[in-house]
Amino acid sequence: MATLQASILSSSSSSSHKVLFKANLCSQKLHKAELSAPHRLNIQNGFQTMMTTSTQKHRVSTFTKYEVPTYKSTTNSKVVEELYAIMDVVADRAEMHKNIGAQRDNWNHLLLTSINGMTIAAATMAGLAAMSGLGATLLALKLSSTLLYVFATGFLMAMNKIQPSQLAEEQRNAARLFKQLHEQIKSSIALRVPTTMKDVNDAMEKVLALDRAYPLPLLGAMLQKFPKEVEPSEWWPKQLESIDHHQQDKYSSVNGEVKNNGWSETLEDEMKEVVRVLRRKDTAEYVRLSKLALKVNKALAICGPLFTGLASIGSAFAGSAWHGGSWAVVFGVVFGALATVVNTLEHGGQVGMVFEMYRSSAGFFRLMEETIESTLKEGEVGRRENGELFEAEVALKLGRSLAELRNLATSSSSSSRNADSSTEEFASRLF
Repeated sequence: MATLQASILSSSSSSSHKVLFKANLCSQKLHKAELSAPHRLNIQNGFQTMMTTSTQKHRVSTFTKYEVPTYKSTTNSKVVEELYAIMDVVADRAEMHKNIGAQRDNWNHLLLTSINGMTIAAATMAGLAAMSGLGATLLALKLSSTLLYVFATGFLMAMNKIQPSQLAEEQRNAARLFKQLHEQIKSSIALRVPTTMKDVNDAMEKVLALDRAYPLPLLGAMLQKFPKEVEPSEWWPKQLESIDHHQQDKYSSVNGEVKNNGWSETLEDEMKEVVRVLRRKDTAEYVRLSKLALKVNKALAICGPLFTGLASIGSAFAGSAWHGGSWAVVFGVVFGALATVVNTLEHGGQVGMVFEMYRSSAGFFRLMEETIESTLKEGEVGRRENGELFEAEVALKLGRSLAELRNLATSSSSSSRNADSSTEEFASRLF
């Protein structure tokens, strides 16, 4: 009996262990199935996503292949390639103007130092010739002094003709403007702005206009350093005047506020007042300063060689028995010293550079005038640059905030209506 119970107990325990083992096995399989189900689901979703993406790509490629004309994509790629080619040329131009500007600035310092050294040495020899007696020493000093004055006069006339400081300023302006053009083209490509052959032609015209405004060669193409009439610098191509066919109903009114593409009648009036201030104050003032600098430079350019020439004549007669020998010494020494002072004022003070700086500043304001006027002449406001962005650009170029720019336009408008009011301030706060 005991043996039977033991066998029953053992069999029951073994069966229970089998049941527990099967239950654990089933639970592990279920757990694995639950864990693997999301994974299989993700794989299926991923496969479906891949299939969908590939299908969409196939659809896009099919659309591009059959529905979009092939010549458009080819033209766009050619346009971008041409813009990249123009960028390379512009970058090379900027580097060339930078290097040539540094070279011509060195010309100014080296020539000034050399001519002043020759003039001082000649004046010293003229004074020593008056102190020495007759003989070989007197002849040597007189001859050396005269030769130095003659060569100094020749070098000074050539230096006054080319104006190295003005040449250096021209090249600095050209390098800056070419770099600005390079960044504009680079930004348009980086922002993926739709480009056409018109953009390529505009970029080429800007490059050619800069080449005309700031030529690289010195002989035959150099700008006049003493022009008869002073005009602001022009380094931009002339824009064709657009005819406004939509003078009325240009704007759509919403809740009493007229606005379209950031433009409004108030903003147009503001820009017109800015143009008036630029023309009457800024451009006119810097043209006047250019004329003043040109007059000073012209007077100094005449006096320098004149003084060295008179000094060379005086040094030739210094120490002679002629009764005017004392006056010859005065001519040889005093005019030599005056020539040194004049040369230092003209080329050390870089009066030619000052003239070019004023002329370039007047050109900057002239460019702003033409840019604003050409923008306002565009009848369709949707084809203009965004009005708010354009206003911000004008304000920054003039060194003002938006509030200051609007106050300037308001004060200018009120002063133009009132003839007895004081003149308005300058538009720019940078120069």
